Amino acid sequence: MGELMSRDESTKEANRTSVATLGGGCFWCTEAVFSQVAGVLQVEPGYAGGAVANPTYEQVSTGRTGHAEAVQISFDPEIISFKELLELFFATHDPTTRNRQGADVGSQYRSVIFYHSQKQKAVAEQTIQQLEDAGIFDAPIVTEVEPFSAFYRAESYHRDFFKLHPEHAYCQVVISPKVAKLREHHRDKLKKDA
Repeated sequence: MGELMSRDESTKEANRTSVATLGGGCFWCTEAVFSQVAGVLQVEPGYAGGAVANPTYEQVSTGRTGHAEAVQISFDPEIISFKELLELFFATHDPTTRNRQGADVGSQYRSVIFYHSQKQKAVAEQTIQQLEDAGIFDAPIVTEVEPFSAFYRAESYHRDFFKLHPEHAYCQVVISPKVAKLREHHRDKLKKDA
């Protein structure tokens, strides 16, 4: 049975929760990666950055709504910082290809950080500049940094897709290598059960 928290404890826990909204191609991939990270409390796949309210997957897939497939991450900044989330974000997708990730092509697959505060914007811009200065990638980073306006949850069949359908060809060919890369190079950032 769950433990009852006092109002002060509940408020303290709520105050420790921050939100990041990131688009790194297909949201099945980004959800699979970030759901394994220590300090991440929840990862929701959905749509952000477009002009259509309450878009459907079919609408977003046309590339005409302006939305990107994105994930909204609730995290505890005392365990993992926004900067550390961004470092994992850049390590697990290709930020050098405009409007595409591998075979997924269109503005809905763009690399984008939707910042929730001026502090997040500054951290995003600094992180991109540091990666550029370090020459980590063979081509310039094209990740967009945009103000957050709205997030629309994806349809229920998109949630936990990798976890529920590991046998799916896309999961095996595209998502599994990203998860393996995370586990190999960032083991220290993973939940104990990941």
